[in-house]
Amino acid sequence: MRFHRIILALICAVILSAFFLMPEQPILAEESDYRALFINVGKADAILLMLGEERYLVDTGTKDTYDHLEKVLGLYGVSKLDAVFITHTDKDHVGGLKKLVKSDIQVDMVYAAELHNEESHQKHEAFKTARKKNIPFTWLKAGDVLDKGDYSFEVLGPLKVDWNSENNNSLVMNLKTPHGNILLTGDMEFDEERQLLQAGLIPQATVLKVAHHGDNDSTSDAFIKAVSPQWAIISTSSAEEPDTPDNGIMTALWNIKAGVAVTEDAEVGILVSLLDGNATAQQIDLN
Repeated sequence: MRFHRIILALICAVILSAFFLMPEQPILAEESDYRALFINVGKADAILLMLGEERYLVDTGTKDTYDHLEKVLGLYGVSKLDAVFITHTDKDHVGGLKKLVKSDIQVDMVYAAELHNEESHQKHEAFKTARKKNIPFTWLKAGDVLDKGDYSFEVLGPLKVDWNSENNNSLVMNLKTPHGNILLTGDMEFDEERQLLQAGLIPQATVLKVAHHGDNDSTSDAFIKAVSPQWAIISTSSAEEPDTPDNGIMTALWNIKAGVAVTEDAEVGILVSLLDGNATAQQIDLN
C-alpha cells in the first residue's frame, strides 16, 4: 500500500512540477504567526494550532500515543494550551485527554460538540475528564463562532445527531486567519459531509484536514471540489489501517492540484504555515 502510494506521488509530482521538500531549518523555526502541526499519532488525530501567542490542540490521539504527543508538545515549547477541542468521542481522538490533563501542561478550556451519541452530556468522555479536573468546559454547536480577534473558529457541524455513527457527529470547524483558513473535519463521513454541502456550509479552504484518516467513506469528489485546498493533510498509519489513505481520495486531490501530505511519513508530523493567503507544508522529523 505504501509503495503504491509512493509511485502515485511520483507520477503526480511530475504532472504538477512540484516537489514535497524536507525542511532544512531547525524544528522550532518561525515561519508564520499562523501554523498547524499535524502530529504523527498513528491512525489517530492530534493537531497543534500555533496562532500568534496562543496554542490549541484539536484531539489528543490515543492513550498509547500520548507519550509521543507530550514529547512533541515539549519540542514546541508548549506548557499551556489555551483550549483543547475534542471533535468526537472515539478513542483515537479523545484517548489522550486524561493523560494530558494529569500532565504538567496547563489546559485552560475544553470544547466538544454538543451533539453526540453518548447517553447524556455527563457520560461524554471529554466532559467527564474536564469536570474531574475542574477545567472549564463549553459545548459547541453549528453556528457558534469563537472570535479571537485576529482569527476565529467557525463551527459548521454537526447539524444533527447520528445515533449510529459517532464519526458523523464530528465537530467541523473553519479556522479563519488573516493569512488563510484551515478546514478541520474530525472523522465526518459521507452523511455529515452531505448535510453540510447541501446547507452550503462548506467553504473553500487554504488547508484541508482530510476526514476519517483518508478512508473511502468520506471526502467525496463534490466535497473536494467545494474545498479546493492548496494542501490536504491526512493523519493515519497504513500499518494500522491498510486501506488508508485511500488511493481514490489521493488521486482526486492531486487532480485539483492540491498538495497532499500524510503524517505517517514524518516522525513528528506535518507542519503547515499560512502566509499571505498561501500554505506551505513540511515534513518534520526528530533531530
